[in-house]
Amino acid sequence: MLAARLDLPESAPRAYALFAHCFTCSKDVFAAARISRSLTDFGIAVLRFDFTGLGNSGGEFANTNFSSNIDDLDRAASFLRTHYAAPTLLIGHSLGGAAVLAVAHRIPEVRAVATIGAPADPDHVIRLLLDSRAEIEASGEAEVQLAGRTFRIRQQFLDDISAQPQAERIHGLNAALLVMHSPVDTTVDVDNARRIFDAARHPKSFISIDGADHLLTKSEDSTFTAATLAAWASRYAFDPVSEPVDPSPADNPSEGLVVVSESDAGGLAQSIVIGRHRVTADEPRPIGGDSGPSPYDLLLASLGACTSMTLRLYAEKKKWPLGKISVTLRHSRVHAQDCVDCETTSGQVDRIERVIHLEGDLDDDQRRRLREIADKCPVHRTLQSEVIIETTVGPAG
Repeated sequence: MLAARLDLPESAPRAYALFAHCFTCSKDVFAAARISRSLTDFGIAVLRFDFTGLGNSGGEFANTNFSSNIDDLDRAASFLRTHYAAPTLLIGHSLGGAAVLAVAHRIPEVRAVATIGAPADPDHVIRLLLDSRAEIEASGEAEVQLAGRTFRIRQQFLDDISAQPQAERIHGLNAALLVMHSPVDTTVDVDNARRIFDAARHPKSFISIDGADHLLTKSEDSTFTAATLAAWASRYAFDPVSEPVDPSPADNPSEGLVVVSESDAGGLAQSIVIGRHRVTADEPRPIGGDSGPSPYDLLLASLGACTSMTLRLYAEKKKWPLGKISVTLRHSRVHAQDCVDCETTSGQVDRIERVIHLEGDLDDDQRRRLREIADKCPVHRTLQSEVIIETTVGPAG
């Protein structure tokens, strides 16, 4: 079992990312935590996890190797794909950067890969084991001190990491690549960034994290890294034509169930969950809102969408040459005495102005009939019929 944490933005994620931490680190290492949380400010949900044998994950570190790290990443991506949405962005720090480059071809949804202080070859980590390598080769294993902790390294680890075809993977990377590296990194020197960049094909970019140490322990360095990474990812990992993904892992959302709750944005903003879709509602800007459409805007949108759908279905049934449909709506209140067609004679009544624009080679009779059909859309009928709203107070929470 792998221990993981999913950092979510306040609103529906624009993309899901998978973060791979550095060698012998954990998902909670400062750089991983700070960058992941910062990316949520840009609408990116980030899953970070402990590799097998590290942190809170199960298994024994001595039995792991670079290939098992790749398998762990593949399993984490499958978890996201099953319960949320597949990652379109992979981020790897240090040896985790080498791992995301190696696993990218196994995750077809990936469109962007970013490395931070990554070695060009995973066998770079062998340099950390120079004092123990002879003992490992002689005895088959040895206890090694890394970052103040003791780890057991076996010969199979050295054999596996030396046999990785990393240059071929980088050259065959079917995704945009961002290489981020500090020119003063003393753990993985910056020449590794050049080798990764040279091996990759376009689109590729390099960003220098000037003055940063390998673990990005300064908050300003991790913040800069996250902001730059998010701006770059917006060109590749975000899908502007897709609907937002509901961050709740509901495999079978209740059809027709709408849940509205106060948003974390404060004020009067409301978070609306409709099955797998998420919408924000708010008051208009003059009243201090504007983080989303107002309740009446949403009401008009429902009527407009229903009108357009009804006309499209009718025209297709009749095989009429109806082109694009657009509906413009506006809500207002008027005095009842000024309304000729209203049954109410006092006070004010709600008025919705609806203008339907129909493209296509339609004759006058067809346009007239479509105008009549518009009044038959289900939402229109609901608004003009007697509606019963039953209200109860449910249990707290």
